[in-house]
Amino acid sequence: MEKLVVIPTYNEKDNIVLILQAIFGLNQNFHVLVIDDGSPDGTATIVKGLQSKFSDQLFLEERKGKLGLGTAYIHGFKWAVEKGYNFIFEMDADFSHDPADLERLYDACKVGGADLAVGSRYTKGGGFINWPWDRIVLSRGGSLYTRFITWMPVSDPTAGFVCYRKEVLDTINLDAITFVGYAFQIEMKFAAWKLGFKIKEVPIIFKDRTKGISKMNKGIVKEGILGVLKLRWDSLFKNYRKRVKNTENQSPVSSVGKAEIAGR
Repeated sequence: MEKLVVIPTYNEKDNIVLILQAIFGLNQNFHVLVIDDGSPDGTATIVKGLQSKFSDQLFLEERKGKLGLGTAYIHGFKWAVEKGYNFIFEMDADFSHDPADLERLYDACKVGGADLAVGSRYTKGGGFINWPWDRIVLSRGGSLYTRFITWMPVSDPTAGFVCYRKEVLDTINLDAITFVGYAFQIEMKFAAWKLGFKIKEVPIIFKDRTKGISKMNKGIVKEGILGVLKLRWDSLFKNYRKRVKNTENQSPVSSVGKAEIAGR
């Protein structure tokens, strides 16, 4: 098993069928794991109805209640590592991320030498379509703020369109990842960077959703502002080895990452 796309959902009945058809329509042997947080609109039921059509490619994990984006991805990452997938992707269900770009992220890791490929709005060639100016200001400001505080060399640290090599997720102690909103995206990239993994940004065009409702709120923004400060503080004054799994069988990439922790 090679490639798994993890898609968290909450009330995405208007998008889920179309996004799954688009991914499977690439004919590139992508598997998909939907993590549904008890969507009252019946998203999980729709996915179940599609599983017979996409046999052995579509999987569903249901959780009770809206538990947060970060915990959904952590759930999916652990599931993917346990099942033996080599490349694990995260993306939204609302077509803000173009499914066709999955192949470009995959290539960046498979043949381009990246451990973590980020679909970036802020690297050369990236951008937006139909995104409200206030969200652009918030996103751009958050990215600049994050880079200023953490020194992390990633132009789009809040990006949610990502490909991980299995070794990255198998090295990071996922139980030590604490944020649940978009700060989760920052924390995962920061942890990978601190562990010495190679991050490559792939330019994408981000499109605003046309169906459904955005999950952004003031609490998520606050978590991002304070979370970045906490990440920087922890990296300066605490031993970052707590981010590494306690295992004797680390891969060569993981061993290099652990050796570089003290130097960052």
